Amino acid sequence: MLKIGLTGGIASGKSMVAARLRELGAVLVDADALAREVVEPGTPGLASVVEAFGASILAPDGRLDRPRLGALVFGDPERLAVLNGIIHPLVRERAAAIVATAPAGGVVVQDIPLLVETGQGKNFHLVLVVDAPEEIRVQRMAEHRNMTVGEAHARMASQASREDRLAAADVVLDNSGTPEELGRAVDALWEERLAPFALNLKEQKIPPRTGGPVLARADPAWAAQAGRLIARLQSAIPQDVLAVDHIGSTAVPGLDAKDVIDLQLSVRNLDDADRIAPLLAEAGFPRWPGIISDNPKPSQPDPAAWGKRLHGNADPGRAANLHVRAAGSPGWRYALCFRDWLRADADARADYVAEKTRVAGLHETDKSTAAYAADKEGWFTDYAAPRMEAWVQRTGWQPPSYGDQGANDRGTVDGGNGTVSGATAVGPGAAQS
Repeated sequence: MLKIGLTGGIASGKSMVAARLRELGAVLVDADALAREVVEPGTPGLASVVEAFGASILAPDGRLDRPRLGALVFGDPERLAVLNGIIHPLVRERAAAIVATAPAGGVVVQDIPLLVETGQGKNFHLVLVVDAPEEIRVQRMAEHRNMTVGEAHARMASQASREDRLAAADVVLDNSGTPEELGRAVDALWEERLAPFALNLKEQKIPPRTGGPVLARADPAWAAQAGRLIARLQSAIPQDVLAVDHIGSTAVPGLDAKDVIDLQLSVRNLDDADRIAPLLAEAGFPRWPGIISDNPKPSQPDPAAWGKRLHGNADPGRAANLHVRAAGSPGWRYALCFRDWLRADADARADYVAEKTRVAGLHETDKSTAAYAADKEGWFTDYAAPRMEAWVQRTGWQPPSYGDQGANDRGTVDGGNGTVSGATAVGPGAAQS
C-alpha cells in the first residue's frame, strides 16, 4: 500500500485535506482522533496522564480536561515532552492496527500534527505538508478558535517551525487561498501522483520516463530530495545496508543534469542485493528487470566484476534510480569516485556538461534516453576515466571502508551473480544523469 504522512501547523487547513483524501478513497488514520481515544475514561493512557500531571486535569465527569492540560504543557517544553512520551506510543500502536486493515494497493493517509517533531517522515512513501503563512494562521485561530494573538503565537511556537516542516515535505499544498482552491489542488495530486503511485507499488512498476534526455538547470533541492529518499531506504532495510549514497550528476552542486536522482546502495554481495529486493520494492523501489551489470571499464575489463542490480522509484512525481552494488566492486568505486572528482574539479564539471549537452542535442528528435546513455560511454572510457584516475593519484582519494565487505573487495563477484549473459548492461554513467 502507499503510505502517506500528512502534516501541517495549527490552522493550516490539514483537516480539510484529510477529509478530501478520505472522500477520494484513502484510508485515513487521524492522529488527533486517536490521541483523544487513547485517553478516554478507563484507559491506561488516561491513568498515565493523571499520574504525570495530577487529578486536577480531570473534568467532573472523569474525562480529560483538555483546556486545563493544554494550559499546563504549552509553553513548557519539559511538560510537553512528558505528555508526548505518554500519548505518542499509544497513538502509533492504534495507527498500526488501522493500517493493517487497509487493502493491498490502497492509499493510507496518516494525519499526524507532530510528524516532523517526532521524526516520522522516513516511515512514509511521501510526506504531504499543508502550508499557509503565519499571519493567515493567526487570523484563522482568532476567528475560529477565539484565541488571542498571543495565544496563537504560543501554539505555533510549540510546534515545528514552518521552515522545518517545508524541509520535510515531498509535497507542499498551499492553503493561503480559498477552500475550493485547496480542494482542486488535492484532487489533482490524487489523480496525477497518489493514485498512480499506489498502482505502481501494487504492480511493482516503474513509471515510464518520457521527454527524452533533457538537461535541467542545477537544482539546490536535489540534495534534500535525495536525503529524504535515503532516510526511507535506510529505515526500510537497516540491517542489510552498509550505506546509501547520493551519486551521479544531481549529487554535484551546480551541475546541470537530467532531473533524475541517482542513489547507490552498498551491500556485501549481490546475494544480499537479491534478498532485499522485495523490501526495496515495498519501500517504493521495484527492480528494473534485466539489468544486472555495469559496462566494464578498460582498467578492469572482466564483465563478472561489474555486477549490480538496478531499482527505480515507483513515484511518478520523482524520478530516481537506485544502483545496488557490492561494496568494493569496480562499479561501486567508480560511482563514488566520479562524483567526488566532479565535486572537486571545476574543469571536469564544465567538460561533462558540454558532453551531456552535445549528446542530448543528438537525441532531441528521437528522445531516446538509452541512446543518450550509450553515446556518452566513449567519453567516460576515453576521457573521464584516465583524468579521474590521475586525480586519484594526485589527491590520494580513497573510497569509504565498511569493514567486512565480502568477496567483492578482492575484485570478484560472490555466487557468480555478476554475469551479463542475456541481459542488458548499463555503465555507471549510463543510468545516471
